[in-house]
Amino acid sequence: MGLFQIIALLLTLTALMAYVNYKCLRLPQTIGLMVLALGFSLALIGLSLVAPGVVERARQVLDQIDFDAALLNGMLGFMLFAGALHVDMGRLWSQKWPVALLATLGVVVSTVLVAGMTWCVFRVLGQDMPIIYCLLFGALISPTDPIAVLAILKTLGVPKNLETKIAGESLFNDGVGVVVFIALMGVAGFGGHGHEPKADVLANPTQVQVADTDVVDHTALPAHAEAEITGESKHLGGVNLGEVAVLFGKETLGGAVFGLAIGVLAFVMLRSVDNYQVEVLISLALVAGGYALAAALGLSGPIAMVVCGLLIGNHGRAHAMSDITRQNLDTFWELIDEVLNAVLFVLIGLEVLVLTFDEVNLEAGLLAIPMVLLARLIAVSLPMSMLKRFHEFTPHAVKVLTWGGLRGGISVALALSLKETLGREAPQSYQAILFMTYAVVVFSIVVQGLTMPGLLRRLKLGSTTA
Repeated sequence: MGLFQIIALLLTLTALMAYVNYKCLRLPQTIGLMVLALGFSLALIGLSLVAPGVVERARQVLDQIDFDAALLNGMLGFMLFAGALHVDMGRLWSQKWPVALLATLGVVVSTVLVAGMTWCVFRVLGQDMPIIYCLLFGALISPTDPIAVLAILKTLGVPKNLETKIAGESLFNDGVGVVVFIALMGVAGFGGHGHEPKADVLANPTQVQVADTDVVDHTALPAHAEAEITGESKHLGGVNLGEVAVLFGKETLGGAVFGLAIGVLAFVMLRSVDNYQVEVLISLALVAGGYALAAALGLSGPIAMVVCGLLIGNHGRAHAMSDITRQNLDTFWELIDEVLNAVLFVLIGLEVLVLTFDEVNLEAGLLAIPMVLLARLIAVSLPMSMLKRFHEFTPHAVKVLTWGGLRGGISVALALSLKETLGREAPQSYQAILFMTYAVVVFSIVVQGLTMPGLLRRLKLGSTTA
């Protein structure tokens, strides 16, 4: 199938499922679409019992879509900008310390805890899962997904300060999680095979510094050199703390500065005209061109888009737009956000077709859910206990932040990005990680997302702040 045919099929399927959800299920759109897409995928798997070629044909179409590249290289920048556009900068600044600690220390703590528990689970199941692979799973599943979180928050009456903590953390912690993920990919020795490593897509580094003076282009690494990056054993080294710090600074801080620079440029252009068609085009070029340029410069495109969205949504909205421009800009980006969200959650549901269903994967997937929730609870409790003297929290903030820490498309995309590396070297481990990721994401979006309103009512948080 050609690109246009694939897009047409995906949009048609999404529209039909949105219609069925609206008329019959009446679930929040993102949840309803994923439930219907999961049901559609399971129906295809059932149909394969009498028509074996059905699932294989569907998998071929999904391979053409290339979910991880489609999300990380295309859809993500638009959805992050649209989400940040409506975040109140004043409220976010007032919650800067909780958000900063949750997005950094929280991710690292969760990564280590999930890795340790994953290793123990596979030992109990009688399987050998190297600790580096467990750490990769911990890194990709620990960041809360801004797309999933913001989509669910729209339907809830979460107290504003608590909503800001959840949204702010989710907007910024993906950058930290991906830096950790990339560093662990280096430790594992991945990045060769003569192709551009997809693990680097989200942060967009084209090169990674691996020695004091040498810069290695990972796309040029020969297959025989993939086991070593700094001459150390594949599963023991290759990345030190100094290199990770440089990588983190370049991608996140560099991305933030870049986002501020292009955001200011767009602000000046918006303020100099009063024509909503032109101003909408400027905002669209800001996201598309800015994200592509960040990739070319080796900076974090997602962080840049969050900063741009915050700047245009707050300072730009107040000082560079007329009322009619604000109305049309909001309508345009809300529509972009809704369409891309709908397509994304349908894709997440369809990607279940790539999973391998066996006893070990099913057991590991079921155990991964409480495991990740426990790690999230500890990772939230630790930073908040450190801030108790300086920041006031409601008694139930830990519960809401734990249950409201949803996982979504970014975790799935990072897991799928391991296909050409871990999938070749250790296919059983890759399938287990992929299955656990899907189990956590599906539970997170469907169960946690649907029960959040009930939790808030039970905790009587309808009009309090946190």
